[in-house]
Amino acid sequence: MKHFRLSMAALLVASAATAQTIQPAEKYAPTVYLIGVEESVAVDDACDKLELMSDATQDYHETHRHGFQQTAKPMFIFATRDNRYSLALGGFIALRASYDFNGISDNLDFIPYNIPLTADYNNRQQLLMDASTSRLYFKGIANSNTLGRVVIYMDADFRGGATNSYTPRVRSAYVSMLGFTLGRDVTTFCDLNAAPTTIDFQGPNAYNFNFATMIRYEYSMVDNHLKMGVAAEMPNVSATYNDSFLAMRQRIPDIPIYFQYAWDEDRSSHLRASAVFRNMYVRNAVQQSDERFFGWGVQFSGTIKAVDWLRFYMNGVYGKGITPYIQDLTGSGLDMVPNVTNGEEIELLPMWGWQAAAQINISPRAFFSGGYSMVDVERKDNFATNTMYSQGRYIFGNVFYSLTPRCMVGAEYLYGSRKNMDGVKGTANRINVQLMYHF
Repeated sequence: MKHFRLSMAALLVASAATAQTIQPAEKYAPTVYLIGVEESVAVDDACDKLELMSDATQDYHETHRHGFQQTAKPMFIFATRDNRYSLALGGFIALRASYDFNGISDNLDFIPYNIPLTADYNNRQQLLMDASTSRLYFKGIANSNTLGRVVIYMDADFRGGATNSYTPRVRSAYVSMLGFTLGRDVTTFCDLNAAPTTIDFQGPNAYNFNFATMIRYEYSMVDNHLKMGVAAEMPNVSATYNDSFLAMRQRIPDIPIYFQYAWDEDRSSHLRASAVFRNMYVRNAVQQSDERFFGWGVQFSGTIKAVDWLRFYMNGVYGKGITPYIQDLTGSGLDMVPNVTNGEEIELLPMWGWQAAAQINISPRAFFSGGYSMVDVERKDNFATNTMYSQGRYIFGNVFYSLTPRCMVGAEYLYGSRKNMDGVKGTANRINVQLMYHF
């Protein structure tokens, strides 16, 4: 019976390897190398070896994370003879070339917030080439009798310094066990599977892909149909200050929480409700006191597989003082703004955004997608200047093709606009092409 089960496992692995000729890197199983196992072994030892390889592959299959800006499965896994410890190294090389016309986004990424509002000789067109989003990662798994499966993950790209400096930057660095994640990871408020694939590294401007240092707990139930998570995350306040209000160190973590319902046999469709609560401190220089403001946000997001060849993505977010949780507003200084006519008053601004997209799979090798996204900051009494950001729009369409299971090419068109509180508007257009090779 044991040999029968192992034969079936070998058949499944072989089937996955055969599918490599038409499937992208995300779909197929890695090659497993067992440390301390000789090539010439007896029949029973060969069966044990196959079982260990299957166990190591299963560890990485069950802990692999899909979604926006996530890496493909590793090409190689190195495991000990008893599969107590395993390690995978991988990443990808990504080269993107872009051309902006009829207006530019003044950034390597297509960010509506960075679209100039006045046209001049230097912001009508531009050529960009970038490989700084190339990625390296390692992932270790320890199967512990006490802690169960322990996952250690770290990845880095080359976006750590000034533009085109190619300074290495740590993206994620965490350990995960018993439902806890401790370290630096994508914020718990982000629904990784709710955004479409884009060549543009930033993605839809209403999405909320950001990193935070955190302590998070997640729990799945009802055969993984239901899932919830809650975290304490390091806050990042981006406000506009003046002589009356000064920046100060924060004291209370952001608290994001979510509940998710998933369906389909592989649980690849889901809907998620999320919320985030923030306590933000600012120094009142006039009254010589510390003031605390309560920010909050809510989000509804998800992805739905309508049929095998059609998938939908979406998210909608609303709140006050939540700029780290909306792509277009990160670092904008709009969490809190002072009163224009009375500088001794400061207030949170309401803000919201939504995005919707669809992906059509033309064949196992190719797909195309398109979508629309917008962000809006509401004007509140006199707490906004005429030149302050009011609205951003982001429209995209793209096509991807897998030349080999590890090599993918793509092309993309982007249109964006920025409008200020006074109604002045700027627009931009961008063509992206990309070559990406996973290893």
